[in-house]
Amino acid sequence: MNENIDRGMSTLIIFIIAAAILSAAQSVVTTAIAGIMADFHIPSTTAQWIYSSFLLVLGVMIPLSAFFTRRFKVKTILIVSLALFLIGSILAYFAPNIEVLILARVIQACGSGILLPITQIVLFKVIPEEKWQVYMGLFGFIIGIAPALAPTAGGFIIDSVGWRSIFLIFAIMIAVLILVAAVVVKLEFETGHYPLDITSLILSVLACVGIMFGFSNVAQNGFDLIWVVLPIVIGTVSLVLFSKRQFGIETPLLDLRALKNKYFFFGTLFSAILYFTMCGLNVIMPLFAQSIANYDATTAGIILLPATLVMIVFNFIGPLMANKFGVRKVLLLSCLFSIVGYLVMMTYTRSTSVEYMVVTQIVRAIGAGLGLMPAVTWTIAVVSGDVEDATAINNTVRQIIGAIGSAIAVVLMAVFAGGNVGHNSISVSAFAQTSLVMSILAVIMAVIVVLYIKDEIHDLM
Repeated sequence: MNENIDRGMSTLIIFIIAAAILSAAQSVVTTAIAGIMADFHIPSTTAQWIYSSFLLVLGVMIPLSAFFTRRFKVKTILIVSLALFLIGSILAYFAPNIEVLILARVIQACGSGILLPITQIVLFKVIPEEKWQVYMGLFGFIIGIAPALAPTAGGFIIDSVGWRSIFLIFAIMIAVLILVAAVVVKLEFETGHYPLDITSLILSVLACVGIMFGFSNVAQNGFDLIWVVLPIVIGTVSLVLFSKRQFGIETPLLDLRALKNKYFFFGTLFSAILYFTMCGLNVIMPLFAQSIANYDATTAGIILLPATLVMIVFNFIGPLMANKFGVRKVLLLSCLFSIVGYLVMMTYTRSTSVEYMVVTQIVRAIGAGLGLMPAVTWTIAVVSGDVEDATAINNTVRQIIGAIGSAIAVVLMAVFAGGNVGHNSISVSAFAQTSLVMSILAVIMAVIVVLYIKDEIHDLM
């Protein structure tokens, strides 16, 4: 293991740098949407697909990460994923219309979807298990700060030299990184001729796209048969068939046997619920600030920015605390901060000050930051002999649940508000009721911690 650390640290550093850059690409385009709409003369509902398509492709690619690491060399995976991202960036820079730009974003997302989960796998294989929490904290901090600051930095660049320059900058950075990786990356893991089950791949794609696409459209289309209900049904049926097939074939695309370990199952469930509430909050909080409290978009962003930065910092602090005091105490503290944060949100009114919302959002963000990385790391450690499949399962579940959380939170607010969220008292009550649902989910997380999260991992294997 020590030899692996010495040989693998330079490889891990390259992977983490690449992951940070590719993570930034996910959110940076949000500040470019207005300019793209103006240049291509398209509505916002069309332009938003440069962001949504990226998320959908990520969800599709993540389940393949276990297959890639078993079949291909680490250096090959890294360079191919970076090359895909480079091609996508160049195509986006020269895109003559929105269709080509969306295609470019899909190609970028293929690179990101390969590299991001495999970075975690490399970390788990290179770093000794007793140091996983510390390094996952560092990893969470680095890949968290990049997408958080990307829209602000992107906005400055776009205002100065236009939205296309964003993709040119990405292309230059990735081209340099490919050259460095070709020289620096030496570490390799054992690989073999692991076959790709095409039927499983098709079912996996249908499941991820169907569920994420359907729930992503709920807020805009309600429970429309074509845009929402049908994709969700197709996705759900495909997921059931996919799961059954993985247990019945010799070389599954994703070995789901880790889910038979109740500690892995509930650890994954904990992180999924936490991610559900985080993604839901990211939608309903700006909606409250703008539609109910009548603040502008800039102010809505200011309200969430300090909380976002605090959460990123606690992404680093949480694993350090778990390493010192035990993961159980840290996750219970995470639940406590989350419960208090969401309950305090129930006190918001149409005249609530920006300062009060900033402070209370920081309380909630501490809970989210304390919980996510320690929970993910502990969950993978429970089945440490199979980090490839465990990482792929954990990441895929969180990606899908996050998409569902974003949609469900908006739908809940709309239902509680009688179908119309606006500057009125019923909408204030609707936001409070939605916040109560989030706090109840945090209570469920606490119950999971009490019953199933243990500090002594090796006794659970």
